[in-house]
Amino acid sequence: MTEHIEEQEMEAEALAAIFDTAFEITRNEQPFEWSVSLYPVDTHDEVEREEVNNVACRVQVELPLTYPDVLPIINVEVIKGLADEHQQKLQVIAAEEAESYMGMVAIYAVCEAIRTWLVDNNVKGLDDVSMHAQMLRKQMEAEQNKKQAQLQYESQKVIEEMTETEKEDIEVRRRRAEGTPCNKENFEIWKDKFEAEMALQAENDDEALALKDRTNSKKKNKSNGNANAEDIIEERLTGHQIFTQKMGLGSLELLEKAADEAAAAEGDDDDDDDDEVYVDDLDIDEDLFDDEDDLDDLDFDDDDEDDDDDEIDI
Repeated sequence: MTEHIEEQEMEAEALAAIFDTAFEITRNEQPFEWSVSLYPVDTHDEVEREEVNNVACRVQVELPLTYPDVLPIINVEVIKGLADEHQQKLQVIAAEEAESYMGMVAIYAVCEAIRTWLVDNNVKGLDDVSMHAQMLRKQMEAEQNKKQAQLQYESQKVIEEMTETEKEDIEVRRRRAEGTPCNKENFEIWKDKFEAEMALQAENDDEALALKDRTNSKKKNKSNGNANAEDIIEERLTGHQIFTQKMGLGSLELLEKAADEAAAAEGDDDDDDDDEVYVDDLDIDEDLFDDEDDLDDLDFDDDDEDDDDDEIDI
């Protein structure tokens, strides 16, 4: 019972927000009673409302305690421009709409269906009960029925001219709109299909996991191989090391040591250059070189003649 009251109160709040002042709560305790005034053109200006609207009605609603699980009690009252036959027609529309919403809140849908009819019939003279007026209304209804039949014929013709793909698409949309009734047979079919899909998905997941493990294993082996290759490369001798070993120098440290020793030796040579004796610094006895008579004793011409005698005439 509490759930029904909450649903009814929430529906009243929604209707008040939608219809504003046109919605009125006529009884504020259970069973609740509501009233909704409907016009083809809704406007807040009363003068304008009277000018543009030729017809209008009021929907009186009484909600049973267990609504929406049961149908509401709906009465349609004429405000202006409608005859008794129109009131009866609107009453049928309200009942059919409420029946289609059985188990759900339905007052807004009922009001919209009635207002749609008012929009389509917003003409003067519908409340005239004279024979002439009735004949005109019947003529107008016949024309409307003819237009409706023409529209249905054209729509049917369009459907017949559709391709198979378009028909299947329309059928799919229709089934989606109507839904699939849930019964034991349909549920078993769905259950078997669902379990088969889950089993296939699990199998695919297992295969994907196994493939991932194999891929990771290959990557791991490859990384280990790369690590081993890196170790081998690190253990290889560089070209400089090979050269130094062939030269008998052993290593870079030995080369550096040899360079240091060579630098030290050059330093010692520089020290020796400081002790060098220059000619200008020596005391020379020039008298030892003034005796030119000793050179006169040397016979350079004889030596030249001897050399000439040794030559062989050709």
